[in-house]
Amino acid sequence: MITDWQTAFSRVRAALMRRGRTVHDADDLVQEAWVRLACYEREQVVDKPEAFLMRAALNLSIDAHRLRISHGEEVLLDEVVLIDAAPGAEAVVLARERLARLSLCLGRLTDKTRDIFLSHRVDGMTYQEIAQRHRLSISTVEKHVAKATLQVTTWMEGW
Repeated sequence: MITDWQTAFSRVRAALMRRGRTVHDADDLVQEAWVRLACYEREQVVDKPEAFLMRAALNLSIDAHRLRISHGEEVLLDEVVLIDAAPGAEAVVLARERLARLSLCLGRLTDKTRDIFLSHRVDGMTYQEIAQRHRLSISTVEKHVAKATLQVTTWMEGW
């Protein structure tokens, strides 16, 4: 029988902390191991209680580590800071106004220029692909894109 439980608990806690456990986790594991020892001693005689306590605590630590790996880290909600990355109401309203203005600007372009501009800027098509699609020269496609860019930029000024 162990006469100095505090010393035994300290040794087990130190062993757990050497294996990377925090003081809080080590204390919890020692307590759980002691409960298991007490339950086991009800039915069996334990010749070396400190060794039992040490092995039980180390096994509990290994089990907790495996659980954390397979199920992920457990986080208390009090420790979590939630950040709302959504834009504010004012930013949403301004973005909608800019989008409406851009739609008007694109509507002012000729159908061919708008199609060429959007094919390049939105669809990511190369000048060569657009030229083949519209049966134009690459130079003509470049001029359409430049013209649309200049007009849209001018019309969007101040927005």
